[in-house]
Amino acid sequence: MLNSKNRGRPLAAAAVVSVLTVTAAACGSGSTGDGTAATTSSAPAPAEKVTITVQTFGSGENFGYDSAVAEWNKSHPNIQIKYDNLAGNFESEYLPQVNQWLEAGSGAGDIIGIDESGMGQMAARPQHFVDLAQYGLDSRKADFPEWKWNTGVNKDGKLFALGTDVGGMAMCYRSDLFKKAGLPTDREEVAKLWPDWDSYLKVGQQLKAKLPKTSFVDGPVTIFNTLMVQEAGKAGNLTYFDKEQNLVVESNPAVKTAFDFTKKLSEAGLSAKLAAWTDEWAAGQKNGSFATMACPSWMLGVISGNAGEENAGKWDVAAVPGGAGNWGGSWLAIPAQSKHPKEAAEVLNYLTGKEGQLHAFKEAGGVPSTLAGQKDPVVADAVNDYFSKAPSGKIFAESTQSVSPIFFGEKHTQVRAAVEQVLLGADQGSVKWGEAWAKFVAEGQMAAG
Repeated sequence: MLNSKNRGRPLAAAAVVSVLTVTAAACGSGSTGDGTAATTSSAPAPAEKVTITVQTFGSGENFGYDSAVAEWNKSHPNIQIKYDNLAGNFESEYLPQVNQWLEAGSGAGDIIGIDESGMGQMAARPQHFVDLAQYGLDSRKADFPEWKWNTGVNKDGKLFALGTDVGGMAMCYRSDLFKKAGLPTDREEVAKLWPDWDSYLKVGQQLKAKLPKTSFVDGPVTIFNTLMVQEAGKAGNLTYFDKEQNLVVESNPAVKTAFDFTKKLSEAGLSAKLAAWTDEWAAGQKNGSFATMACPSWMLGVISGNAGEENAGKWDVAAVPGGAGNWGGSWLAIPAQSKHPKEAAEVLNYLTGKEGQLHAFKEAGGVPSTLAGQKDPVVADAVNDYFSKAPSGKIFAESTQSVSPIFFGEKHTQVRAAVEQVLLGADQGSVKWGEAWAKFVAEGQMAAG
């Protein structure tokens, strides 16, 4: 799900999504959420009751699995799910604990959630995970966009994880501030203002000229990550590492392009200079200190929670410059230490299938990664009341269709954390922009070891 250091899950669906259609009851054991039979369908129910522990992360409503779990447990008396959301922060809290359990060979749940930023690390350690093909889940390939499926394949070519949600990209903006600046406020017209990132910068300059006390963007990190992922599709689908785990921070044009644009925005005085996931950043969403913020689908719940009900209808959602992108999203995997891998595979199959993902969408707003889930009226016709009734399901699902499968290195998380601190320092003035690229590279190299 996030792919920022502290990404929280969206807030409750009542504040996030208006659902226009109700789905049918969850599928039975042994079928995919998209209605395709898997090999587990012919497996007899266990003679004794088995409890499958599912461990996830995230604040707010986390993965939004409460209703999905309740539905499953009602119809599967011999395979019960225990849902445990371990921590709000993936990288600093959840990931270190899960890594400790994986290395120790005990402690991890039967199913664990993995954020996009940790997938490179997990894919490099196939010994820790069950090969899902053993339980017929390789038959699910057609259910997912290619990039989402491929990210769940480890370095040995084995399927170890299936996707939950996607982090389709859009641009959130304050329509009240756009109106004050004399800019269009309709989301379709706003999207036409910025077909590309240079146009986006020009819009920022126009707004700043009319509202000199208002910044255009929140800070450097959200814009940098959004643009880097878009550019990675043009640069061999790489960010910080190549597929041989060599650090390519300095040589990858995707990283440099995103860095240079972030620098340009900052030097133009368009940044509010806020560090993402801080109290000041949250307050900026509430008090209107900036007008736009790159927002993956999961960010809507973050904004609505931070900005509060008094700002409902002031925020809206438009297409992101460049038209496509994905930042974040998660996967589910079965640790090799699970004592019930067959039953865990049945549960994983359900939670990552259409019905499980629709439960999660209704509860927490995470856009399904399955193609059938994205096309279902529950998602396709969903509007977000808080964000001026924006057709959020359609906007975010469409933004992920042409995304390339980005490769994440084993130490992607460590490098990203280090280089983002350099961007923030340069934006806030503790690092000179003229020296920032060299420091950015050096810090990335140090974090990579």
